[in-house]
Amino acid sequence: MLRTPVGMATAVLLGVVLLLAVVAPLLWGGRADAVDTAHILAPASAEHWAGTDNLGRDIFFRVLVATRTSVWLALLSTGLGVAVGLLLGTAPLLLGPRLGRLVTAAVNIAVAFPGLLLALSFAVIFGAGASGAVPAIGLAIAPGFARLTQTLAATVAGRDFVAAARIAGVGRVRVLLRHVLPNIAEPLLVNATMAAGGSLLAFAGLSFLGLGVQTPGYDWGRLLGEGLNGIYLNPAAALVPGVAVVLAGLAFNLVGEAAAKAVGPRTTTAPARGASVDVAAPAERRGADRAGVAGQDDAVLVVEDLRVSFGPVTPVRGVGFTLRRGEAVGIVGESGSGKSLTALAVAQLIEQPGHVAARRLEFLGDDLLRTPPRARPRLLGTSLTMVFQDPMTSFNPVQRIGRQLAEVAEQHLGQRRGPALARAVDRLRAVRIPGAARRARQFPHEFSGGMRQRAMIGMGLMGEPKLIIADEPTTALDVTVQRQVLSLLAEVRAADDVAVLLISHDLGVVEQVCDRVLVMYAGRFVEDLPVARLRGGARHPYTRALLGAVPDLATDRDQPLVVIPGRPADPAAPPPGCAFAPRCPLADDHCGRADPALVDDGSGGRVACWHADERPEPVLSAATEGEGR
Repeated sequence: MLRTPVGMATAVLLGVVLLLAVVAPLLWGGRADAVDTAHILAPASAEHWAGTDNLGRDIFFRVLVATRTSVWLALLSTGLGVAVGLLLGTAPLLLGPRLGRLVTAAVNIAVAFPGLLLALSFAVIFGAGASGAVPAIGLAIAPGFARLTQTLAATVAGRDFVAAARIAGVGRVRVLLRHVLPNIAEPLLVNATMAAGGSLLAFAGLSFLGLGVQTPGYDWGRLLGEGLNGIYLNPAAALVPGVAVVLAGLAFNLVGEAAAKAVGPRTTTAPARGASVDVAAPAERRGADRAGVAGQDDAVLVVEDLRVSFGPVTPVRGVGFTLRRGEAVGIVGESGSGKSLTALAVAQLIEQPGHVAARRLEFLGDDLLRTPPRARPRLLGTSLTMVFQDPMTSFNPVQRIGRQLAEVAEQHLGQRRGPALARAVDRLRAVRIPGAARRARQFPHEFSGGMRQRAMIGMGLMGEPKLIIADEPTTALDVTVQRQVLSLLAEVRAADDVAVLLISHDLGVVEQVCDRVLVMYAGRFVEDLPVARLRGGARHPYTRALLGAVPDLATDRDQPLVVIPGRPADPAAPPPGCAFAPRCPLADDHCGRADPALVDDGSGGRVACWHADERPEPVLSAATEGEGR
């Protein structure tokens, strides 16, 4: 904060104000209260720099002494306003969506009123005097601070690292204190400091109107009101307290900006050095028993007729599949087809106003829709790993990597801080992060994209996962790092027979990792087939269109690129019949009337198409067109 000229100047100015608040009553309290009837209403002079009042008291010394009352009352009202604002602003996170909406509506109504009008209204309600002005100004500040807190908290609450904390079983209060508030502390600090300057001005205004500090007490506002009566005879009597209000308010406002830049990441305890770590090499763990994969007893995840809706919109409609132990299944499709929503529904991360319904949704034999909400985090937090799309938002940026991994072991394995941190180093080393003990003490921004993604997988390995859901885990990574991440997923799968559900736009990635492919369009699976049949045995026109739209080294660069004509179906208004019919070259009147069911094709796959045995010609378009590719 002190490294910049503005920071230094504002710190000095605020320091002088606070120093005066402490020492001025002790040094000049007697002179400020001394009555001198021989010099009543004297103008400014060398003896009385700002003149005297109607009792002959020195106005300059009274302004200095009033610093304590003015600053103290401003800070008190600001603290009250910030506390109430924080409670109201975080209510949607603490109380849930329904009660949170009521609090949000009340805050929106209060914000519509000017702050000064609220302060005057509350001052009349609470009564004249400092005891009434403090809550009046505090409650007037609260709605604006609550609105800011709501906006910032909602932004952070939607990030992946918060979703990871919830799936790890972290409660609402702990999520708020450890993950949300630290990430919004800087803007809140700036606004709280500025609110102190506003409170100072508001208190001066109430005292000036006679609603604030009462006789025999005095603050800058009261002195300003008294000096205004004789401003033509002694302008200094009004100017000096006015200048004090301006300088103190400016100090609080500017110091907030400087302090925000000085707020660094919160430090946490680093992993214990020298902790013994025994990590088996991946090659030594590949001998795990893979027998009985085809048996129903090995089913890790069973989904039947899964639906995800947001009011009248249902972006996932009747999805069903089974994922068995050690099996890797890929879900592919265009953006907006419902892939990520399906994964989030399985992980129980769909919140209001979203609604999840299914005829059957079982994970490791437990019905997730009937499992008590308090029991779900412990089940999912230790047995299910979620690898999100953006590794930068998967971690809390103000906590060290090792601390975040250790939290999983503390919450679900009951380990103490030391062993948990040692296990975090162990897991980082297991996912091939060099210098794991040193890296555990670093923050997420100090990791590369590939290392953050590997660390995210390491977080999932803190427990004993039976299912890894990877939502676009190689997005924005170069091909070399992408290969490393995919190889790591394959090793984890082979080591402990972990099932993998991979969501991707890249058919090449799915072919490399998965055993089976689920093709999704408009919230439904339109084809389910083994990876070995993807290139030569795909039967649905949409699957073949996706394959045809991916150029390879053999693609003729002199020819237009293959594209899928039209646009994806709107989940708010899906077309009647087959959702792909408006874009399908094989569609007929029957396709527009009847929606085909996903049925067994007799060769180990399933397909939902009335013309599965027909093959259309690829659609060509100008090379500049990229729609639907």
